[in-house]
Amino acid sequence: MKRRLIRSAVPVLLSVLCLSSCSNLATNKSFYGPIRSDLRSGSYEAAVSKIEAARRDKAYTHKDRLLYFLDSGFAAHYAGRHPQSNASLEMAENTAEDLFTRSVSRAAASLLLNDNTLEYAGEDYEILYANLIKALNYLAGDRFDEAFVELRRANLKLELLEDKYAEAGTLLRDGLGSATQKEIPPYKVPKVRFNNDAFARYLSMHLYAADGKPDDAAIDLNNLKKAYAMQPHIYTGDLPGVMYDTGRNPVLSVVALVGLSPVKESLDLRIRTDKDLDLVQILYADPAMGSSEYDHFSFPVDDDYYFKFSIPRIVSRPSEVHRVRVLSGSLLLGELEVLEDIGNVARETFEAKKSMIQFRAAVRAVLKGLTAHNAKKKADTGGIFGWLKKATIDLASDLSENADLRCSRLLPGRIMVGDFAIEPGPHDLQVEFLDRGGRLIGTRMLPGYVVKDRGLNLVEALYLN
Repeated sequence: MKRRLIRSAVPVLLSVLCLSSCSNLATNKSFYGPIRSDLRSGSYEAAVSKIEAARRDKAYTHKDRLLYFLDSGFAAHYAGRHPQSNASLEMAENTAEDLFTRSVSRAAASLLLNDNTLEYAGEDYEILYANLIKALNYLAGDRFDEAFVELRRANLKLELLEDKYAEAGTLLRDGLGSATQKEIPPYKVPKVRFNNDAFARYLSMHLYAADGKPDDAAIDLNNLKKAYAMQPHIYTGDLPGVMYDTGRNPVLSVVALVGLSPVKESLDLRIRTDKDLDLVQILYADPAMGSSEYDHFSFPVDDDYYFKFSIPRIVSRPSEVHRVRVLSGSLLLGELEVLEDIGNVARETFEAKKSMIQFRAAVRAVLKGLTAHNAKKKADTGGIFGWLKKATIDLASDLSENADLRCSRLLPGRIMVGDFAIEPGPHDLQVEFLDRGGRLIGTRMLPGYVVKDRGLNLVEALYLN
């Protein structure tokens, strides 16, 4: 009897093992550890090499190719490989444009598939900073025209962001209705509250001033002030005391990229249905949250159920850097101020997409949960074998509900800037990074940096820790 049960259970257990090992339903993040260590220690060439090794080892699969282009481009920028960085980030931008609509269509048509199995189409903030990092690459080679193009692209994308998700929302809802043959609750695209990037305005302001166009520089300074005034949910601090070269005295502009960008973490939720009210409630699964409601919507169900599902959320990473000061020799020029918190930008630009992810995941979880519930009824033949079949169905359902946590983990966390009136000629510049206790934790030395009497004097410093 026991042998027969074991023989009968083998196919079931094999199917579980196959599902666990072959389905690729969880985000692979483990290979980022050594890369992150290199970034934090300033070993940027080593980070570039490790990214290429990860690609050869298939850590970046074909469906993750956009992620590879982003990571490769950002790491190459840090290593000073500006042409290589631009080539990778250009590939990232083009790939993202090709994949976005296709990914929404596939997500709608393949409702029961986990998002991890689909091609990664990138986040809007990642592509925004791809443009801005490309602009920095071009500025390093004094290629002003190309830098202007990237800055215009960045703000144009922000201006079109709401239209982009309105179209995607229609596509998603129509596709879901066709795929499920059920009435789908109305999907409303949340308002995108970000259409003016301060860092893009800051760079453009200095470019116009260096190009001998003070009136245009003044317009961008005004747009920079508007970015702060009209978007306080992103720009939570005071506007830095920026200035540009008006032709009277040279201005040294220092841009520091500090810390590392936010990442995605899984938010586990529970769905509870009410057949009498045709109601689906989404509840927090974290015991610390109790049974607080996360969201709800109307959806026809024929019984009361309780299902699990997961969605990604944006979580910032702490940085050691508290202050950044700039010196010329032993003379303190001043300190940098935070211009842009990339965590705030990431969370805001993710809102529209997150609502689509949550909408699709909740509908998928209900439909899949109903399917699993019915399958378990049929599989309940009694005894150990019946129990194993039901356990397999539960396991398969849980394995397919891992949140898609893919994102580039190589962007900086904050952009800090400072503009200083300075005499033209050579200067031994130092950019010093200090922790909250005032301890010096990093230094960027630029001996003999020549401040031009006219033009752009822009210095970039990194401390990705």
